[in-house]
Amino acid sequence: MFRLDADRPVEFCDGLRRRDFLHAGSLAALGLSLTDWFALRASGATASNDTNCILLMLIGGPSQLDTFDMKPNAPVEIRGPYKPIKTNVPGIEISENFPRTARHADKFSLVRSVYHTAAAVHDTGHQMMQTGRLFQGGVEHPHYGCVLSKLKGPNGDVPAHVLLPRPIGNTGGNMPHGQTAGYLGKGFDPFVLNADPSDPNFKVPDMLPPDYLTALRVDRRRDWREMIDKSVSEFETSQDARLLDSTFHQAYTLMSSAKARAAFELYREPEKIREKYGMNRFGQSCLLARRLIEAGVRFVTVNMFETVFDEITWDIHGSKPFSPISCYRDLVGPMFDMAYSSLLEELSERGLLSNTMVVATGEFGRTPKINPAGGRDHWPQCWTMLMGGGPLKGGTVVGSSDEIAAAPRDHPVTPAQIAATVYKGLGIDLAVELPGAQGRPIPLVDRGVEPVRELFA
Repeated sequence: MFRLDADRPVEFCDGLRRRDFLHAGSLAALGLSLTDWFALRASGATASNDTNCILLMLIGGPSQLDTFDMKPNAPVEIRGPYKPIKTNVPGIEISENFPRTARHADKFSLVRSVYHTAAAVHDTGHQMMQTGRLFQGGVEHPHYGCVLSKLKGPNGDVPAHVLLPRPIGNTGGNMPHGQTAGYLGKGFDPFVLNADPSDPNFKVPDMLPPDYLTALRVDRRRDWREMIDKSVSEFETSQDARLLDSTFHQAYTLMSSAKARAAFELYREPEKIREKYGMNRFGQSCLLARRLIEAGVRFVTVNMFETVFDEITWDIHGSKPFSPISCYRDLVGPMFDMAYSSLLEELSERGLLSNTMVVATGEFGRTPKINPAGGRDHWPQCWTMLMGGGPLKGGTVVGSSDEIAAAPRDHPVTPAQIAATVYKGLGIDLAVELPGAQGRPIPLVDRGVEPVRELFA
């Protein structure tokens, strides 16, 4: 990482001694060094009608039967404790746990036939629902937002892809979660906040020079960098230095840009708006996502939770260290309902929903039959996700499940098709090939994989 205000030389593993200011600030607190993060492809001005995306990862795997694909006529051990309610779209019903979301059903569509056939573990689902593929043979495929970073680059001073509030942590599988750039390289990894925006003292000081660093001192550090560039020729011929040369200006711009700084300053929001989203980590992350989209960020990923252990989440096995099914009514449901409905409402009111897709999904569904602990277990055979905004329709249902929501009845949808849908929505040609290891081209989506065309107007 880079430091702008240090005066001690440091020894790196390659044997070169480089000034701490070339080590770049304390952006490690935000997930990456500047050298890693700013290696984005140079690009020109982008069209104003580009589509952006906010991806809400509902860590833990929401139960389709207790959320968006209820079966009120099934036996009690199948249908669960909650009742369906009407939405503002005739014929579409969702769980009583989402009364505010029900008033915005015209802004999203339900895909009720999502499934995959890989292992029923969290990590696998995270991979597939954020990359469209399963990591195999040591190949880590890139997150949607990282692909967008590679193909379109940043839009002005702000990062192309931001991940909030922190990366997914331990969910039991000890495998990658699909939230990096994978084979594209760390230069296209997301910009990670690594902070809780619901903290009363929340700020992002490490993306900027310290408060005591005046503009004069910042300029002086730039001068130092130029002097070192001229004198340390060995360093200048290294790969890190070439990367730094091509991206130093972007790094400096991010740290000094008033626009970038303002995007992260939640205190600028009226208290009433903040409370509307919910004064919790997920709610404030969704509000921050809206602010980032307004500031020009192309893709924002929001992790609703970081782990499924010893924390109330969608992972309702019914016994500790997991969650009880009652949390959908008492905590998790209201938390999602407030944040998601407010996000849709504000994006719409501000004219942003027409060019911003909002995708909300878990990594799998839950077992149709309630288990002996009173919860539901992992079930990748069928679940529901929400997609809307941008070029995607609202107020419709794609696919259906059988009478107990155990399997798709019609129009089965795979993670690969969801990936194709996201890319098509972002305006990316599905025939694009990405540079894999040793320059080997890897198709954006596998041959024959089609987007869910019913979602497009």
